[in-house]
Amino acid sequence: MKKLFLSMLLAAVCTTSAFAQFNKGRKYVNASLAGAGISYSERDDFSFGLGLNAGYMIKDNWMVLGEFGVDYSDSKWHSLSLGAKGRYYVEQNGLFLGAGVKWLHEYKNVNDIQITPEVGYCFFLNKNVTIEPSVYYDMSLTDFADYSKFGVKIGVGVFF
Repeated sequence: MKKLFLSMLLAAVCTTSAFAQFNKGRKYVNASLAGAGISYSERDDFSFGLGLNAGYMIKDNWMVLGEFGVDYSDSKWHSLSLGAKGRYYVEQNGLFLGAGVKWLHEYKNVNDIQITPEVGYCFFLNKNVTIEPSVYYDMSLTDFADYSKFGVKIGVGVFF
């Protein structure tokens, strides 16, 4: 009986602490490395990007984010991007689903609008710091075949 009670108490504490991460009003920052040679598009074979995100939980499990990113390919800094997205966190397992839109400017004077769905997972190192691997797809509205890109990224996030 004592073991059952302690097991239930431990489960309740762990569950409560997991739920508290995605409460309304929490702030969030993230730095990520995208691609790292894994992303693929028709116009380049190797690329990687650096991204910065800042977000706010507008409702339990729902976050809005602003993002800034730079991409490197073909031996030079290739593009800059600015965007906004939303995320939904599935509390039970750390999974998150995201979607957004971003403006991309390339050094060749190419401007593009992209839709960006994403699926990822939050590994909590402690109650505030996360490691977040994710899979994304940047779908171009200008030239679908040449500017759309599939990739993998990993980030480090901090919840306040």
